[in-house]
Amino acid sequence: MKEERLVWSGNMNLYMCMYILMIILCSNNLVSASIHYYDTQPFIPQSDAFFFHGGSEGLYASKPHPINTNDNNNNPHSGDSFIRFETVSFQRTAESAEKQNPMQSRTGLIEAIVFEVKDRERIGGAFLNSSSICCTPQLSQDGSCTVGEIIIHKHSDNPEWPRRIQTFFEANKQEAKMGTVSVEINSTGMYYLYFMFCDPQLKGTVIKGRTVWRNPQGYLPGKMAPLMTFYGIASLAYLVLGLVWFLRFVKFWKDIIQLHYHITIVIALGMCETALWYFEYANLNATGIRPVGITLWAVTITAVKKTLSRLLLLVVSMGYGVVRPTLGGVTSKVLILGLIYFVALEALDLVQHLGTVNDFSSRSMQYLVLPVAFLDAWFILWIFSSLSRTLEKLQIRRSMAKLELYRKFTNYLAVFVLLSIAWIGYELYFNASDKYNELWQYAWIIPSIWTLLAFSLLVVICILWAPSRNPTRYAYSEETGDDFDEEAISLTSGVKVTGEMTSKLERKDLKGSSSTDHVMALDVEEDKQE
Repeated sequence: MKEERLVWSGNMNLYMCMYILMIILCSNNLVSASIHYYDTQPFIPQSDAFFFHGGSEGLYASKPHPINTNDNNNNPHSGDSFIRFETVSFQRTAESAEKQNPMQSRTGLIEAIVFEVKDRERIGGAFLNSSSICCTPQLSQDGSCTVGEIIIHKHSDNPEWPRRIQTFFEANKQEAKMGTVSVEINSTGMYYLYFMFCDPQLKGTVIKGRTVWRNPQGYLPGKMAPLMTFYGIASLAYLVLGLVWFLRFVKFWKDIIQLHYHITIVIALGMCETALWYFEYANLNATGIRPVGITLWAVTITAVKKTLSRLLLLVVSMGYGVVRPTLGGVTSKVLILGLIYFVALEALDLVQHLGTVNDFSSRSMQYLVLPVAFLDAWFILWIFSSLSRTLEKLQIRRSMAKLELYRKFTNYLAVFVLLSIAWIGYELYFNASDKYNELWQYAWIIPSIWTLLAFSLLVVICILWAPSRNPTRYAYSEETGDDFDEEAISLTSGVKVTGEMTSKLERKDLKGSSSTDHVMALDVEEDKQE
């Protein structure tokens, strides 16, 4: 058994060293955020056109520029909201370029279309009772569109929108460069960018370059902007909780049990997690890019904290330190489950937070969500089955104070599980009903509620298992007599148990050992099941 533990410990140390090495190697690299990069990516056929999705983000309207202020002089983009095209170029195939007339000035057209999601029906020939995206000679007869261009139905009150930016290939050149253009955003909404062309001869064309999306307050995407404020408040909440817990920890440090150290670690990780996410969002808002190092640390601390939180719930439910001094043979199973959950959660969070910020969810993320959801369900089943056995043990041993404590914990936990299930249902409904991200201004509430629920449950655990001068009311004791509390509440009548009643029960226990035998049998049966 000791050899297996040594091997397990060695493997864990090796994995941690490898992971830390990966973080160090990647810490100097930068990952795109509100800056969308295009690296020789192809166009996709769609109806009678070819298109490439250049990005989609929620943007707030530009704010009026203040007059003669130092802020405006130091930051010329203060209050501006825009989409800027930088170093964008298109490269067609050599075969396509050779077919063109070298004396002709324009031999191919690619258009950048910027539109608000509510105007998506204005792209294409729907208003002309046509399913075409590109203008044909028949559709151009009434002057509604130009042959070879994307059909756009302009606003009557704002003829500039949806916005069209054209780039032409010249003669038989293989590359066409798009100039630096900024599209100012004067209306709050979800904006999409499509690069499109209609010429079949341009098939095989690829796009390179980047676009910069900016909100009035910075480069943080609109749907993520409130999260910076939220994590700032959450970090203060964890700081207050940590301070209160630390003061009580120091006050009763002589009566501290091992469970208190586990709770302290989770609180500390929560403080680090929220602080790291706040600084990560603040850095993204200021620069438009997110360093891999900060993001990796934030993602990793979050995964570690979530994993340890679930393991804490599990070992508490098993009665660790209350009904049993150790986890015994189930320790390895708990560690393996925790390790698998950490790896699955880390992979999901890395895919979700690293890379270009885009309102289209990656297909790979859908496959990564399933293992995490399955493991969460496994944790819930194991926690409640362990709670059931722990409550049964405490009831048989007549440990009334501990039984009352675990009953409160079970009730609180059941409420949190029900709230979580209800919120999962709402999240699925929200994502299914908001296909085009029109409710982007409320999307930040989804992750923030999960953080709030986790914090609330941690507060409940801190209250129930707070350090005190009488830790024996929930600490493990080998003596049977110590398990019974004279100030405990009776299960049936709610009347305090007096000393006389205690002596009667003790005499009853001396006459027969059926309860003790039942507990021993239950322990053996539980060990076999685990």
